[in-house]
Amino acid sequence: MKVFTWKNALRTLIWGGATVGVLGVAAIIAVAVYVVRVTEDLPEYQQLAEYEPAIMSRVHAGDGLLIAEFARQQRVFVPIENIPPLVINAYLSAEDKNFYNHGGVDFFGMARGGLRSAIQIARGQGGPLQSGSTITQQVAKNFLFSADQRIERKVREIVISRRMERAFTKDQILELYLNEIYLGNRAYGVAAAALNYFGKSLDELDLHEAAYLAALPKGPSNYHPERERAAAIGRRNWVLERMHANGYITREEMNAAQAMPLESGERLSGSQYLAANYFVEQVRREVFDLYGEDQLYDGGLSIRTTLDTTMQLTARRALRNGLEAYDRRHGYRGPLTHFDSMESWRDQLAEFTPPPDLDETWTVAVVTGLSSSAAEVGLLSGERGSISLEALGWAREPLTREDGFPALGAQITAPSAMLSEGDVILVEPLRADMAEDAEDLPPADAYGLRQVPEVNGGIIAIDPYTGRVLAMVGGYSFEQSEFNRATQARRQPGSSFKPFVYAAALLNGWTPASIILDAPFVASGDSEMRFYRPQNYSNEFYGPSPLRLGLELSRNVMTVRLAQDLGLAPIVQIGEDFRLYDQVQPNLSMALGASETTLFRLVAAYSALVNGGRYIEPTLLDRVQSRSGETIYVHDQRSCEGCDVEEWGPEVEEPDLPVLGERVIDEVTAFQVVHMLEGVVERGTGARLRALGRPLGGKTGTTNDFRDAWFVGFGPDLIAATYVGFDTPRPLGSGEAGSRVAVPIVQEFLESALQDYPAAPFRVPEGVRFVPIDRQTGEPSVIGRPFTIMEAFKPGTEPTRGQSAAEESLSFGSGALGGRTPEEEPDSGSEEDEEDDLSGLY
Repeated sequence: MKVFTWKNALRTLIWGGATVGVLGVAAIIAVAVYVVRVTEDLPEYQQLAEYEPAIMSRVHAGDGLLIAEFARQQRVFVPIENIPPLVINAYLSAEDKNFYNHGGVDFFGMARGGLRSAIQIARGQGGPLQSGSTITQQVAKNFLFSADQRIERKVREIVISRRMERAFTKDQILELYLNEIYLGNRAYGVAAAALNYFGKSLDELDLHEAAYLAALPKGPSNYHPERERAAAIGRRNWVLERMHANGYITREEMNAAQAMPLESGERLSGSQYLAANYFVEQVRREVFDLYGEDQLYDGGLSIRTTLDTTMQLTARRALRNGLEAYDRRHGYRGPLTHFDSMESWRDQLAEFTPPPDLDETWTVAVVTGLSSSAAEVGLLSGERGSISLEALGWAREPLTREDGFPALGAQITAPSAMLSEGDVILVEPLRADMAEDAEDLPPADAYGLRQVPEVNGGIIAIDPYTGRVLAMVGGYSFEQSEFNRATQARRQPGSSFKPFVYAAALLNGWTPASIILDAPFVASGDSEMRFYRPQNYSNEFYGPSPLRLGLELSRNVMTVRLAQDLGLAPIVQIGEDFRLYDQVQPNLSMALGASETTLFRLVAAYSALVNGGRYIEPTLLDRVQSRSGETIYVHDQRSCEGCDVEEWGPEVEEPDLPVLGERVIDEVTAFQVVHMLEGVVERGTGARLRALGRPLGGKTGTTNDFRDAWFVGFGPDLIAATYVGFDTPRPLGSGEAGSRVAVPIVQEFLESALQDYPAAPFRVPEGVRFVPIDRQTGEPSVIGRPFTIMEAFKPGTEPTRGQSAAEESLSFGSGALGGRTPEEEPDSGSEEDEEDDLSGLY
């Protein structure tokens, strides 16, 4: 029997074909059912048309410098038309050269990826599988799916990619891709990556830099420019080869770019950014309170602040210098650590973590030897140096007296008294702050011992006419402590509150020449103190003295006696009007600054004195704009008619802007206080500022037991205030008053900050009458006599000769010596009054 016949073969072929056909149809149906099932709940790709990516908010200083960014994902959205072709071509070459030709899926690419993945699995190699995804598929995956590598997800990705290609243009898809993709180094999107890796905008990138960014999508951590430099350069060069193969660059351009080194750097680093940390954190808090977390970190806000970066650097340097100077007056607290063995001390030093945010010229060293005249030190670099006995003179043992005041041990007679071999210490070259051509320049290997201060403080600089905070430093180091002592530390302001007591007196009939008795004073105390006996800093009394003298020399007893006669209600009121206190307990010690406030509030209150009596809320924010450029916050909301002229010319009138702020005191009284505070600098506790050689005013403040030291110094257009104290209050030390601790800080700051300001006098408002008086007695005088000054009076209150005996007696009312009774006021239009009018003179 024949098994094979043509008839049997034909029958087999027919049945086999039918079977294959049925199975094929079944497979197609099964695949279709599977595709329908896995894609029935596909996400709505149309949401991409309304896509608004999370964009970082950027913070700029008043001078335009970018000082901070707030983001969960660091991204800068750039429209496709603003992305340079160089960058686009690099990514197309690296990721999807046929992007503009396929319909969303490259099946040949997928086949290649599948084959490579199979080989990868067969060889037992780890890592992600290669899928051959197009840019469209990557957009679908990044936006709509998880990153898991399953067939189900791949099918969904293909379907949604095809739909996206029909709904969006190629440029729209590419724009989404280039702004969304994660490229490592905290960067999402090519613009953020260009900034984070190279500190450049997209249009500033060189060819080799664009190629490196295009190398990153396959795995940013695999091509880190520092940790994986060889792999990063290799991948970059491969991208350059693909760009050449695709005709985007010439061979010469490719070779030149491949020869370039791969260099990256840290953004927002350096002294300017380090100095701004406290300011930036306060800005972050305020914007968070205004707009919430999502807008702050994802909303793409443009935040323009008031910061002057040059002043900020100066303020930080002045504060740190002042804190270090105080710290060195109170001894050496010991080494950072100690090495028991000096074998391989360089290796031990390399493993040691020093305190953060040290001065640029400070470094860690280890004591390698001691002699009778010097300590030998070794540095991490391997260099050697020495610290002379003279340079160690400050490093005495710190002690504490029974009353809690700091004290010092005996003078150092040998380095071994405070240092031991193996001590890890901080040192600084003695020539660090000296010019290279300076005389008596110390040797290069001569060092001084240094230590991070325990004491802390803050400094603020503000424009009194706008409330713009130009500089703010809240401590020695933000990296060591984020607590902002300029805005958060509530402390007693001490005598720096006195100007407001004297302002209250001037508002209630006193004059700068009114006489106050400086003599022993006793008042009823409270539950903690039976009697209240204020003392002057010198523990002496000076008898009858003019009001001005009491403020210039910061006389406590005079101020308390004035407060008792004036009554506490006006003082409480003025403290609240100037926003120094929200609620204060009225008592006599309040007149000496016993109630707590912050440095931020104090400098704002002084601004109201300097600007003529208007309280302006201080601000760190000039303007905030949304991601679309719409202004959503502006500090100065005054309307300005005439500010929008297209071109300025001599015929254009200067716009007349309304005055900022709420009036809290009249202009004349404010000027009288400022004029008396000029005397603090000329003859009083702020006399150090005289060295600056320009009109300045100021007021020191020192609290009980020298726990806190304050100083507010100002010119006509700039105010600077500083506070120094321990975070856990304790005495700074005997004699460590505001004039010694705080004034040098403000002096150093103003010396630099005022260089761009003219040396102009304070503005004198209308209604001020200048009369010569004896500043020691308050009596009328003539120009040229010793102790004669030109005092500022309200018309009709200036002292005159030949007053009655009643007026020459001690009094605190409007008829006090230095005041004029209403019935004796001369006719305002008399010739004598016109001849004696010295208003406007100094």
